[in-house]
Amino acid sequence: MSESKAGELTALQAALAAEHAAVWAYGVVGGRIREGRRDEARSAYDAHRARRDALLREVLDLEGEPVAAEPGYALPFAVPDSPAAVRLAAEVEDRVAGVYSDLVRASTGKRRRTAAEALREAAVRAVRWRGESVAFPGLAEHAGTGSVTATPTA
Repeated sequence: MSESKAGELTALQAALAAEHAAVWAYGVVGGRIREGRRDEARSAYDAHRARRDALLREVLDLEGEPVAAEPGYALPFAVPDSPAAVRLAAEVEDRVAGVYSDLVRASTGKRRRTAAEALREAAVRAVRWRGESVAFPGLAEHAGTGSVTATPTA
């Protein structure tokens, strides 16, 4: 495998891991979010499941072994109520945008366009959850936020 394909596969695996974590986190969000925002949470959950499934196929197409979902993930903060669930949803979208930013850098052609689309979608969802935008979605070093990664609990 060429060095560029290996880098692309690594970025795909990171995006897949982030989507696994996002699907899990939206389970928490859905359990805590107020009634009026449940449809929004469900829509985001469905979008992350679809992206996860597409990434799984892409990893297999590159003859990689897809990274598996962890049985659980450490939350960045306690989520006892709806306002915390909203903050978690925004944080999830920021993290997902970050890995798609890396995938945009590592890929070309159709895969790059798809990654850019996923980055845009995550950034838009983050704005909807947070109520405000950041200057450079997906680029933590420019947005004033720290590096983010999915943290498995097991």
